[in-house]
Amino acid sequence: MKDLVRQKLSIHVDVMDLLNKQIEKEAHSSSAYLAMASWCDHNALSNSADFFYEQSAEEREHMMKIFKYINDNGGTAFSPEVGNVNHDFKSLEEIFETALDQEIAITKSIHNLVGKCRKLNDYTTEYFLQWFIQEQMEEEQTMRRALELFDLMGTDGLGLKLLDERIPQIRDKRPE
Repeated sequence: MKDLVRQKLSIHVDVMDLLNKQIEKEAHSSSAYLAMASWCDHNALSNSADFFYEQSAEEREHMMKIFKYINDNGGTAFSPEVGNVNHDFKSLEEIFETALDQEIAITKSIHNLVGKCRKLNDYTTEYFLQWFIQEQMEEEQTMRRALELFDLMGTDGLGLKLLDERIPQIRDKRPE
């Protein structure tokens, strides 16, 4: 009897598979942000480096939230392999453009997951994903705000250094 209870899933199998794919995406994002932080460190952009180290940690937290959710609901979460992480960037602006593209892709993936939950009447997982929807709105907004700074301050010399000093403030303005 105990084994039968453990075998029953609170989430639909198709949703669990998509959640495991989302774990992979969050892990990749975490690694990509780590590569961006390293580039910033090597280019004396310490505030931007700290920003991306923090982003990396956040993405790992997102991954772990999903990982634990799957396991807590009778599923099996899989530890992802991460590969194909870009370490070569030409500028800080390119890094933030890449980060925005990455966040938009994650948002689309979360929306796809919510759509699948609705189609399969997996209301528990849909409810769980609402936090991620809000988080993604904030993440995209943060990256857009950073890119607006490039338009205002420029991309080289003193403008770039001043921009780097402003980076911590874009995170501080996010709603809690």
